[in-house]
Amino acid sequence: MRVFVTGASGFIGSAVVPELLGAGHQVVGLARSDASARALEAAGAEVHRGALDDPDSLRAGAAKADGVIHLAFIHDFSNYEASMRADTRAIELMGAELAGSGRPLVIASGIFGLAQGRPSLETDPAASQGRGLSEEAMIALAGRGVRSAIVRLPPSVHGKGDHGFVPHLITSARKNGMAVYVGDGAHRWSSVHRLDAARLFRLALERAPAGSRLHAVADEGVPTREIAAVIGRRLGVPVVSKAPEEAGNFLGVLGMFFGRDAAASSAFTREQLGWRPVEPGLLADLDDGHYFADGAGTLMK
Repeated sequence: MRVFVTGASGFIGSAVVPELLGAGHQVVGLARSDASARALEAAGAEVHRGALDDPDSLRAGAAKADGVIHLAFIHDFSNYEASMRADTRAIELMGAELAGSGRPLVIASGIFGLAQGRPSLETDPAASQGRGLSEEAMIALAGRGVRSAIVRLPPSVHGKGDHGFVPHLITSARKNGMAVYVGDGAHRWSSVHRLDAARLFRLALERAPAGSRLHAVADEGVPTREIAAVIGRRLGVPVVSKAPEEAGNFLGVLGMFFGRDAAASSAFTREQLGWRPVEPGLLADLDDGHYFADGAGTLMK
């Protein structure tokens, strides 16, 4: 296929592009900046200049493609509603170009907030807010002749180059002189290696049925105290529990997330698409050392 990919130069996109190319697909990547364009060219992809807030660029990219993978997202948490509106609008614009054709549109969504007290399932509907708005748009497109598929990502998509939650935990531990977890630390985080996630995006593009909800989950649930324990051991700092009401003083905005359960199952996804994660799990990857390459074993003053 000729595949249009938004977010193609990002942390996950930069794994999806070689995964697609290695499977024989052509890749056209959306690039807003010169740096992104250079990265895409170096990876062997064609460059399509534009942005999420440029409707014409999105329409043109989707119209000329045999399929679309939408990974880009405006990470402005100070105005999250605007980011969600932009994401939903981008999906609607590209979906309109694919309508009636049976061509695939695959998007990234999230697992946080789907269920509490049990692992989230692919059959769990998202709330009608946040990323749930994008999921609703995707389900509607399935009824308009688009082979739409939602790939839900866990709180930790890990691997070299990660700039998400886990690096924030490490930075906080260096700054505070302790690796903090919330409460009893029994809350579980699901996770996946970026290379395993990339393979699932390709499989979804190639053969997921219309209206699919898929879970890119390798580790169903890693207790958060075990994540903190590896960080503490690698940095040589104590591992300390903090009450939920004070966790934000040490972890910032992540305090409210690190104390929430986000376990998830991918049993249905594995059965449906034959996806099998093969990369290291979160704790093994965290213990490998690359997360601590800068200032490993020392504290940031």
